[in-house]
Amino acid sequence: MEARWLSELVILVGLFGVVLAYRRPLPRRTISVPLPMDADPDTSPQQVHISQVGQNNMKISWITQSPTPAIVHYAPSPQANASFATGSTSSYSYLAYQSGQIHDVVIGPLNPNTLYYYRLGDPPSSTQYSFKTTPPSFPLKFAIVGDLGQTDWTRSTLQHVANSSYDMLLLPGDLSYADTVQDRWDSYGRLVEPLASQRPWMVTQGNHEIETIPVLHSQPFTAYNARWRMPFEQSGSDSNLYYSFDVAGVHVIMLGSYTDFDSDSAQYKWLVGDLQKVDRNKTPWLLVLLHAPWYNSNTAHQNEPQSYDMKASMEDLLYQARVDVVFAGHVHAYERFTRVYKDKADNCGSVYITIGDGGNREGLASKYIDPKPEISVFREASFGHGILDVVNATHAQWTWHRNDDDEAVVADSVWFNSPSTVPNCKV
Repeated sequence: MEARWLSELVILVGLFGVVLAYRRPLPRRTISVPLPMDADPDTSPQQVHISQVGQNNMKISWITQSPTPAIVHYAPSPQANASFATGSTSSYSYLAYQSGQIHDVVIGPLNPNTLYYYRLGDPPSSTQYSFKTTPPSFPLKFAIVGDLGQTDWTRSTLQHVANSSYDMLLLPGDLSYADTVQDRWDSYGRLVEPLASQRPWMVTQGNHEIETIPVLHSQPFTAYNARWRMPFEQSGSDSNLYYSFDVAGVHVIMLGSYTDFDSDSAQYKWLVGDLQKVDRNKTPWLLVLLHAPWYNSNTAHQNEPQSYDMKASMEDLLYQARVDVVFAGHVHAYERFTRVYKDKADNCGSVYITIGDGGNREGLASKYIDPKPEISVFREASFGHGILDVVNATHAQWTWHRNDDDEAVVADSVWFNSPSTVPNCKV
């Protein structure tokens, strides 16, 4: 407990440092999103979000307070419900909190790059939702944002993401910042529903998802695993904390910074096997997402084992596989490194990008190590989001959009050329 109080004191000191020294945006108020007034509090679907399962299926997830059938009616036309699928329902307890009924239904096979309409429950709910499936091939556009939280800055970020016409959102951990207050998970689900119900959101966990309390609740990731169940089984993983998937010529690997990662761990062995299965002829791009950054020139979150020990354990695997880009969160700022390996510039290494700037309630990490390391190309403590536009098998454009007075401003932009196409870097 003493360590916990010291940690909280450090956070408070850091926050006051941001308020006093930082001249750009300050933290904004935490918001709470209630159930709409006209919704039935017991049976109305809420917190709807979708995730991609395989190449041709989507999983629809939602919550009702009372038991209702886990059924999705869907069709590529708003006037018809040509198909339906059934799924499973679960719930969880956390101290005195009892979750609603969490429904998960996989629908498909679906046509690529197609708009589908759907209704939830049986009889179907009055609310009609829609989503667009991902394209079968390039171009493909990812929205990427970490440490999202639920503040007024989060609203600004989500609005900018909504305007980007993205195909899929990737989130490298720290979703709701519920931090054991389970009602905050419900508020978060309602906050992101307008976007998460229309495009697949693929996420991995951060430290704010752990939510253990000594003696009282020892099971980590209880709410995260129940509410945001990703398709880990399809990639041969035995844990919701790490998995992979393919989408339109890109292989995406989600790693867990807060589960075992040494060479004897299940995650490490799974990663070795997953990388061996990658066929760069079918998926020429290879991305990795994790929460705690392996490269970081911000003064925040230095010397943490989730960063340095995981890097020591797994960096060789990613380098040998010629991973294109590694995205991380955790540090509440933006930073892009050049292609790097073992702390040195390397044309065959991965680009490392920290994007933990979605809008969290803790504020920005405004202090950087001086002088700036040569391998750090661009760094700035502002809220924002990133867009990775994979144009074809060899080229992709990355842009980071700063939230500047609620306008999305392109502050960093670069073209990537996959190292797997470079003769001396080919796997």
